[in-house]
Amino acid sequence: MKFLNYKKNANWEYWPSFMFYLPVVPYACYLALKTKSFGFFSAVNPAIEGSGNGLESKYNTVQLLPEKYKPTTIFIKKGDKTPNILTKLTTNTIKFPLIIKPDIGFRGLLVKKINSEKELLEYLQKYNSINLIIQEFIDYKNECGIFYHRIPGEKTGKITSITLKKYLTVVGNGTSSILELILNDDRAYIYIDLISELNKDKLHTIPFQNEEIVLNNIGNHSKGTQFINGNHLISKELTNSIDILNNSIKGWYYGRLDIKYNSFDELIKGENFKIIEINGVISEPTHIYDASKGSYFDALKAIKDHWKLIYIIAINNKKLNNERFTNLKYLIKVYFNYKKYLKKVSDLSTK
Repeated sequence: MKFLNYKKNANWEYWPSFMFYLPVVPYACYLALKTKSFGFFSAVNPAIEGSGNGLESKYNTVQLLPEKYKPTTIFIKKGDKTPNILTKLTTNTIKFPLIIKPDIGFRGLLVKKINSEKELLEYLQKYNSINLIIQEFIDYKNECGIFYHRIPGEKTGKITSITLKKYLTVVGNGTSSILELILNDDRAYIYIDLISELNKDKLHTIPFQNEEIVLNNIGNHSKGTQFINGNHLISKELTNSIDILNNSIKGWYYGRLDIKYNSFDELIKGENFKIIEINGVISEPTHIYDASKGSYFDALKAIKDHWKLIYIIAINNKKLNNERFTNLKYLIKVYFNYKKYLKKVSDLSTK
């Protein structure tokens, strides 16, 4: 276990989030002083509660999407009775497997693929004291994150980041069990507790030679998914497609789209993909976590550059669209609400 911790600590890709944001705090404070508001970011995305500060409802943000790109999603209010939830699944034709997660969530917090009614009931029994959402499971084989922004007053926007996501996978050799393959895989071994629990029913199965075993198909870095810098795929054609989407969502100027898709060519054409989440000002240009394509300091610079975009969009939205900056009191309230909610969810997850 000490060796495992050493491997995580030695690679900045796995460092805790404060290591990426604490160094940028002085710059964010500088921008706040320029705008004379520590809540200037609240003017960035009027369509999203708090501009997407992390406490927004995921259900509400999904409803902003055009129907063709929206996964079937239902809201589960805390304390809702199980029969009502099962009825909602039937009414909305959501079948197993499905995805369930908190309506307010961060970095893949409690996101889980549910394969049966039994698994669903177990999840609900544990987490029914918070608001949840259930989404249809999108069976497209690929996932990516596209970071987009548009300056208010300009007709077109820009893509600043594309992250391709590679689910945690091991490849069979015909003789080793899945558990043995995990133990001998540098990346899988780091997440051994998580993926052993997810794959507990098949750990001793022996895959065929060259058979690929996907250990977790939730596209979050915290769950082992590898983030690959895909910025070479930024193109005028793809930007045009996202511009069209942006024009259909009044009040969304900045953030990351998490997308499941069949092929990148189809994605560029606007075909065969679903947007599973829109993330606002708290979202990251996640290509920075590809350590093979950049350094820790490159990651810090990218975060700083995106804070500059937040500033530019906010002041333009205030000037052109009469959007308001919130005050320090609001920011403090957001922070303590965040901490309170995070503690509640953490307590639930350890029960």
